Amino acid sequence: MLVGLEIRDVVLIDRLEVAFAPGLTALTGETGAGKSILLDAFGLALGARAERGLVRSGCDRAEVTAVFALSASHPVREPLERQGIACGEELLVRRQLTADGRSRAWVNDTPVSGGFLRELAERLVAVHGQQASRALLQPAVHRELLDRFAGAERERAALAAAFRAWRRAEAQRREVEARASDWRAEREEVRARIDALARLKPRPGEEEELARERQRLMHRERLAGLVREGLELLGAGVERLAAAERRLDRALALAGEGFAEIREAVERARIEAEEARVGLEERARRLAAPERGLEEVEERLFALREAARRYRCPVSELANLLQADRERLAELERRLADIGASGREAEMRWARVKEAACALSERRKQAARALEREVAAELAPLRLPHARLEVVLEPLAEQAWGAEGAERVRFAARTNPGQPPGPLDRIASGGELARFMLALEVVLARVHPVPTLIFDEVDAGIGGATADAVGERLSRLARERQVLVVTHAPQIAARADHHLRVVKRETGSGVEVEVRPLSPEERREELARMLAGARITEAARAAADSLLAAAGGRI
Repeated sequence: MLVGLEIRDVVLIDRLEVAFAPGLTALTGETGAGKSILLDAFGLALGARAERGLVRSGCDRAEVTAVFALSASHPVREPLERQGIACGEELLVRRQLTADGRSRAWVNDTPVSGGFLRELAERLVAVHGQQASRALLQPAVHRELLDRFAGAERERAALAAAFRAWRRAEAQRREVEARASDWRAEREEVRARIDALARLKPRPGEEEELARERQRLMHRERLAGLVREGLELLGAGVERLAAAERRLDRALALAGEGFAEIREAVERARIEAEEARVGLEERARRLAAPERGLEEVEERLFALREAARRYRCPVSELANLLQADRERLAELERRLADIGASGREAEMRWARVKEAACALSERRKQAARALEREVAAELAPLRLPHARLEVVLEPLAEQAWGAEGAERVRFAARTNPGQPPGPLDRIASGGELARFMLALEVVLARVHPVPTLIFDEVDAGIGGATADAVGERLSRLARERQVLVVTHAPQIAARADHHLRVVKRETGSGVEVEVRPLSPEERREELARMLAGARITEAARAAADSLLAAAGGRI
C-alpha cells in the first residue's frame, strides 16, 4: 500500500509531501490545478520515462520518493529478494532526474536499474488512465489473471510438475540418443576384440611357460644326446651295482653280519640308479616325440605377444582384458536397450503433460466465460451497455506447449455491436477504457495481486447515475485494495474514504502546487464547488450533503 509521496522540484512543485491511507481516496481540484503533475511525479518514481521537462525551472534536479507499506506476502518481495535488497515492513523507492535528462533510482537506498524499477512498479501499483502504463493491458499477465480468477492453482501446479518431469525425461532421452552412435561403434569394437581373444584363449602365466618350452625345444637335439649318454652310463652303472650286490651277498654268507650294512647301501644305490634310468628313458621318449614342435610353440607365443601389442597391454593381462570386455559389452547392451526405455519414458511423461494441460485448458474455458459474464454485468451501469470483454484462448501447436499450458490467453474487447474485438487500449477512448478497466478490476479484485490501484479519467464523459455507479464500484473495489481516483465527478468523490484537494497557488517566487486533506466542512464545500462551479450556492451545498448522506457520510 502507498503510504506517502514526497516530491521536490517537479514542474510547479517546490516541495510537497502527501500521506495516503487504505480504502478509497479521491483527488479533486479545478482543471489545471496540477493533478496531472502529481501523477507524472508518481509515474517518475515508478520508472516512467524521465522527461527533463519535469525538472522545475531553475533547479538542477527533481526528486520523487514513494513509500509503501508491505505485507509479509506482498508480491514485490520476490524480486527484492532475488536482487538481494533487504526489506522489512516498509519500502522506499526514490528517483532522481537531473536538468540534463539523466536519472538514477534507489530502492531502500540500493541503486537499481530502470528496468528493475519498472518490474517492481508492476507489483506495487496498477495505473488506469489514458496516458498511463496499465498492467491489465499487458497480454503477458492475462493468463495468470485468468488462472487466478479460475482458482486453477492445483491444475497449474500439476501441469508445471508434469512438464518438469517430461523435460528431465526428454533430456535423458536426447542424451542417450546423442551417445547411441558412439556406444554402437564401441560395441562393435568390443565384440571384435572379444571374438579375437576368445579364439586366442589366453591363460595367466602362459607366456612364461611357452618361453621355457621354446628354450627347451630350441636345444632338443643337444639335450637328447645328453640324455642318451646318461642312459648308457646309468645302464652300465645299474649292472655294475647289481654285480657288486651279488658279490656282497656271497661275502655276507661267508663273513656274516659284518657286510650287511654295506650290502644294503649298494642295494639302495642300485634302486635309485634304476629309478633315475627310468626317468631318463621317459624324458628320452618325450624328446623323441614332443607334444608340440618348436614352430607351434613359437607361433603361439608370437600370437600372444602380437595381441598384447595390438591391445596395448602386457600378455599377462590378455585374459583380464577378455573378462573386462565381456563386462563392458554387457554394459553397452544395457545402455543401448535404455534408448528404447528412455523414449518410452519420455512418451509417458508427455502423455501426462497433455492430460494436465487439457485439464487446465478446460478450467480456463469455463473461467473465461464466467469472467466475460461478470464483467458484462459491471459494464452496463457504467454507461457501456454494448461493451463486452472477450477472453481469447489461442491454442498453441503441441510442440509449443509449456509449463504455462496449451494456449495463449489475451483479453480483447468491443464497445459497440458489430465491432470486431481488439486490444483493450485500442477500441476505447480514455474515459471508456478507464471504466472498462474499472469493471475488470472490480471482478478481479479478489485475485489481482497488485495492492494499489490508481484511476485517472474514469469519469470522462459521464455524470449523474453513471458517475454514481462508477463511485459505487470504486468503493466496492476499495474494500479489497487501496484505490486512488482523480476525479471531477462529485458522485465519485462523495464515496471516498479520504478526500485530497489539489490547489495551484501563487507565491512571491511564482506558482506552486499543494495537496492537502479536507476537513468535513472543506469537503462539503469542495463537493458543492464540483456541483455548482465557481459560484457555490446553498442548493449546491444541500446537494453535496445529499451525496455524502447517500454515500454513508464518509469524511
